[in-house]
Amino acid sequence: MQNENIIENQIKEFGSLVNDIENKVNEEIKARILYKNCPLCESSNISESVIGDCSKHTLYNPKIPSIMQWMNCEDCLHQFINGYLTSEALDIIFNKTFDYLKVGYKMEEQRFVSARMIEKVIPFKSNGTWLDVGFGNGSLLFTAEEYGYEPIGVDLRKENVSILKGVGIQAHCDLVQNIEFEKSISVVSMMDVLEHIPYPKEVLTSLHSKMDEDGCLLISMPNSETMVWKHLTAKKQNPFFGSIEHYHNFSKTRLKSLLNECGFNIKKYGVSERYRSCMEVVAQRN
Repeated sequence: MQNENIIENQIKEFGSLVNDIENKVNEEIKARILYKNCPLCESSNISESVIGDCSKHTLYNPKIPSIMQWMNCEDCLHQFINGYLTSEALDIIFNKTFDYLKVGYKMEEQRFVSARMIEKVIPFKSNGTWLDVGFGNGSLLFTAEEYGYEPIGVDLRKENVSILKGVGIQAHCDLVQNIEFEKSISVVSMMDVLEHIPYPKEVLTSLHSKMDEDGCLLISMPNSETMVWKHLTAKKQNPFFGSIEHYHNFSKTRLKSLLNECGFNIKKYGVSERYRSCMEVVAQRN
């Protein structure tokens, strides 16, 4: 009799576990649109790489599958996620704006960080319009204006765009490739933005067509070729494999070749203060 009770309890526990799994599956949405080819070179010669877990990420929501399957392109040696997020998944993930992305966040402190970025660009393009794609807290635009540039912001957060307009700065809430600007753009900054874009080549090519003949790009993102990256990966502590909103892990080598393909040459390489293993590149339009 006792054995029967034990077996019965085990069956109930198993049934409960199955129900929990079914409920989780039912809650999850179709979060990603899978890439059939490499998003940079369009090669079909791709293979599975490392697996990441985004369940500890600050933007994680249980409706999004926690497993992140990274892929390698065997032809151009680029690493990318197996699929970019659907509109529904993006709405769930970005349903709130963190303080550090709100316009005006730590304005005085961020001014010094922004100034160091701008001073890297000045030797190559010292005036004109400055477009910041994904402007976040707005510090880079505020400081660029201080240096004499005409600031323009693009961001998909409607509240941020409204606030920026409210202080007299031109701002757009749209994908940058959809916007027709009144003036040619002198400098474009994309600070930790390119790795969030499903097809970066399309955006870079579009920006090239909107810029001055000697226009400059200022780009930052994690660099997968640094010793820091390799150390974190070896210890299985690399946070970028679980970055839920990242679609690409760029190396300096692959970024350089991508920029060349889109009509830009790297003029200056530096270490970014923004994130771990992060690089900061100034590139100029051919």
